[in-house]
Amino acid sequence: MTPDSVQAPGKPPMFLPFLLPAAIPFPRIDPVLINIGPLPIRWYALAYMAGLLAGWLYARYLVRNDRLWGATPRPAADSIDDLLIYAAFGVILGGRIGYVLFYNPEYFLANPGKIIAVWEGGMAFHGGLAGAALGIWLFARRYRVPALSVADICATVVPIGILLGRLANFIKPELWGRPTDVPWAMVFPGAGALPRHPSQLYEAALEGVLLLFILYLAARMGALKRPGLATGIFGAGYGIARIACEFFREPDPQLGFLFGGATMGMLLSIPLILVGIWLIWLASRRSLREAAAQGNARD
Repeated sequence: MTPDSVQAPGKPPMFLPFLLPAAIPFPRIDPVLINIGPLPIRWYALAYMAGLLAGWLYARYLVRNDRLWGATPRPAADSIDDLLIYAAFGVILGGRIGYVLFYNPEYFLANPGKIIAVWEGGMAFHGGLAGAALGIWLFARRYRVPALSVADICATVVPIGILLGRLANFIKPELWGRPTDVPWAMVFPGAGALPRHPSQLYEAALEGVLLLFILYLAARMGALKRPGLATGIFGAGYGIARIACEFFREPDPQLGFLFGGATMGMLLSIPLILVGIWLIWLASRRSLREAAAQGNARD
C-alpha cells in the first residue's frame, strides 16, 4: 500500500471484535487486470480510461439530440473529441494538485518527486472538478459556445466516471469505511481486523448511479435548454451525496477529523452545494424572464 492510500483503523466500539466472523469476506481482486509485457494494466487506470470513453460517447449523443436543446446553443458533435482532451487534462492535473494541496501537503513537501506519481494513487475529486472547469472554459472560449452549456454536458456525463472510479477504489482497495457491525461489513486488507463499511460502494451508488439517473431525467425534462441548470443539479447533488457518504467513510489518516466530526471531504463539498443552488436559481430566474418576455411579445 502506498502512503496516500493507507488509512488508520480508528478506535472501534467494544462490541465489534465479537462480530468479526459475521463480516463478509473481501473479494480479493488483483488490482492489475492484465500485464502486457512489462506494462501492468491496472483497474484504477482502466476506470479513468473507461469513464472518459463512456462520457465521450454519452456527450456526443446529447449534443446530437436536438429535442434536448431546443434553440439553446451547444457545441458541435465533432468538437466533443477536443472537449474530451480538455476535460481529461483538467481532471488529471486538477485532481492531483488538489490532493497534494488539501490532503497531504507535508508528505509531498518532503517528497516532491512523488507529486507526479499519479499511478500510485492520490486524486482529489474537488481538485479534478476545478481543473475540469478550467478546461471547459478554455474549450468554450476556443469554440465560441456558452461555457454553461458545455458545463451542462460535462455535468450530465461525469457521474459515469465517478461510478467507475469508486468501484476502482473498492478493488484496490482504498478509501474504506469506518468500523461497523452492519451485516454487509467487510474486513479490508490493510485496514486492520475490524469489519468496516464498504463506503466506496455507497459512493458509487449515490455519487454515480443515482446522480447519473437524476441528471438523465433532468435532461429529458429540458434541463439542457436552461444553461447552468444541469451543472447546478450536479453540484448540489454531488455535494449532498458526498457529505452523506463521509459519515461512513474513514477520514484520511494524515488529516483525521478536523473539528466537530467534520472531514475535509465535507468542508470541500459545502461550497459546491452553494454554487449548485446558485446556478439552479440563476437558470430558473432566466427561464422566468424569458417566459415573461415571450408573453409580452404575444400581447
